[in-house]
Amino acid sequence: MNVYAIDTISQVIGGNSYPGRGVLLGKSADGKNAVVAYFIMGRSANSRNRIFVENGEEVIIHPFDASKVEDPSLIIYSPIRKVQNHLVVTNGDQTDTIVEGIEKGLSFSDALKSREFEPDAPNFTPRISGMLTFAEGDVSYQMSILKSADAEGTACNRFTYDYAATAGLGHLIHTYVCDGNPIPTFQGEPERVAIPNEIDAFTTEIWNALDEQNRISLYVRYIDLETGTIQNRMINQNK
Repeated sequence: MNVYAIDTISQVIGGNSYPGRGVLLGKSADGKNAVVAYFIMGRSANSRNRIFVENGEEVIIHPFDASKVEDPSLIIYSPIRKVQNHLVVTNGDQTDTIVEGIEKGLSFSDALKSREFEPDAPNFTPRISGMLTFAEGDVSYQMSILKSADAEGTACNRFTYDYAATAGLGHLIHTYVCDGNPIPTFQGEPERVAIPNEIDAFTTEIWNALDEQNRISLYVRYIDLETGTIQNRMINQNK
């Protein structure tokens, strides 16, 4: 077994009908760009009634049809926000928790100590988070998953991963292993994924790997480490 193997995004999630929401961080193959990607999927009408909207460097999730919103508490949030020399991406309102924690001088992991998995029994959807940190023309990143310790949701287990960015390598963490009832929580370390140089190619690759019936929105950002130039790509199933 090659523990250092790097798979394409298609190999990792292609054919999986429901990996859920996903956070991917890393560096392009030429080492020139920090890369972040975030996608959401949904099975219910409430979950599918969403779109991504850009607000400067921030990304916000809005309802596609506000009249059909049933419960906004776990589906409407800002998945991407910038704070100081960091870019935060998460699958819930813990984005704000991390940003506020960083502003108070807390670390990424300490900021998340006040949060747990989502209260959506019996799934107990994990909270997944990532943070890019820019310094001296380079980038490093951290990832976190907060998930239930058991089927009853009696305790929260917390896992944090700290990465030195490597050219061509990204790490992907998603909320679920696959579809199910209840939906099985993601297991193991973040998955190793190849990141190409071209943002359009990578955006298309991720979108095509997501199940056509359940994919909702995808956002990809490449940040030039030398100039700070940003490229963004966004796809919304609802148009």
